[in-house]
Amino acid sequence: MADNTKTPKQIVETLDQYIVGQSEAKKAVAVALRNRYRRMQLSADMQEEISPKNLLMIGPTGVGKTEIARRLAKIVNAPFVKVEATKFTEVGYVGGDVESMVRDLVENAVQLEKNEAYKGVRAQAEREANNELVKLLVPAEKKQKRQNDMQNLMNMFAAFQNGENPANQNNDEENLTDDIKEKRMSTSEKLRDGLLENNEVEIEIEDPTQKMAGQNPMLNQMGIDLNDTLSSIMPKKMIKQTVPVHEAREILIRQASEKLINQADLYHNATKRAENSGIIFIDEIDKIAGTNKQNSGEVSREGVQRDILPIVEGSQVNTKYGPVNTDHMLFIGSGAFAESKPSDLIPELQGRFPIRVELNDLTKDDFVKILTEPTNSLIKQYTALIGTDNIKITFTIEAIEKIAEIATEVNHNTDNIGARRLHTILEKLLEDILYEGPDMQMGDITINEKYVDDKVGKLAGNKDLSRYIL
Repeated sequence: MADNTKTPKQIVETLDQYIVGQSEAKKAVAVALRNRYRRMQLSADMQEEISPKNLLMIGPTGVGKTEIARRLAKIVNAPFVKVEATKFTEVGYVGGDVESMVRDLVENAVQLEKNEAYKGVRAQAEREANNELVKLLVPAEKKQKRQNDMQNLMNMFAAFQNGENPANQNNDEENLTDDIKEKRMSTSEKLRDGLLENNEVEIEIEDPTQKMAGQNPMLNQMGIDLNDTLSSIMPKKMIKQTVPVHEAREILIRQASEKLINQADLYHNATKRAENSGIIFIDEIDKIAGTNKQNSGEVSREGVQRDILPIVEGSQVNTKYGPVNTDHMLFIGSGAFAESKPSDLIPELQGRFPIRVELNDLTKDDFVKILTEPTNSLIKQYTALIGTDNIKITFTIEAIEKIAEIATEVNHNTDNIGARRLHTILEKLLEDILYEGPDMQMGDITINEKYVDDKVGKLAGNKDLSRYIL
């Protein structure tokens, strides 16, 4: 697990590498994250009493609400899921079930636990994978066993009970000749030296379509996984795939790791991780807030709030890995609240989001920082992309300031979509270079203020055009 002992200041410093501004919001989430660590240091009795202080982020789109929550989860490698409040409907209506957000979180926790468990057994799994690769690269004849029909039938039933394919049984023993042994030793040495990485080999993998066939949304809402039920009575369908050795090794390592790890312990740890470290980000929560207008949709909106309430308050949700409690999960609500306000939410739900942080509109200076300062900023991304065509592109400071000025102006005159406006402007600005780049002979291109003004400045000045293009 990643380091979860970071102080609030260290958390904010990490967030500053990716998100510009919004110091108040960063401070609030850093404290909420640190409080989770503090809680885990207390006695078991005290841990049960302390519930996480959920946050409500208020601000226009594109100012960093989702990115703050997502980066927060990455800092401590916590299970994280983002859901849209608008996709849920009141019980009795056709639509998503609010408990599905908890099941998605547990799935995320299981994947995190698997990745960590795989790292622990990778050395052993890699040895087994390499041994299997040698056998695949230098195949030997299988020994034919003579068995009576009754014995074959018993073996078939035993294979079904173990979830194995009877067709693959009794074929493990090989007829090894001295020639085969010598070839395998030679191949093993070449494999160790990395001389066969691009050679193709045929391996067996589980048919991915079989997994998809067992997925049923209605059953998943009840915490039932049809795949688990079917796999206990039906053998896994295997298909053959031809891949390079380096890809085959990773597939075989994954297969070997599955057998080496303890699934029961993994699922137990995953549910505990989801319960104590899970973060659920509920976006567009303002869209389910009621307004003064009474219409048929309001009943359903308030119904969604009442369905979300017990999840946020703390309840038990059935998942395919067992019951999961939501008492200590951290919930982060988010919304623009342009046409409504937090007080339009039902009082019970308001009380479950005690920490309110308002994110500021982005200014011209913020846009300049977004373009240049963060790790892998937009300017760095486009420079790298265009660089793949052997073109070195350089932005002058004046050009960057002009782009920021246009973004601020268009956001002010039309809808305010925050930093997302920069994506639109940069795509329009670099459209010709991105299109003609592979065929251009020019090695260096400098984007200056005049180029920016010619390409997008005039569009921004025309309100009718900017509304549709920028």
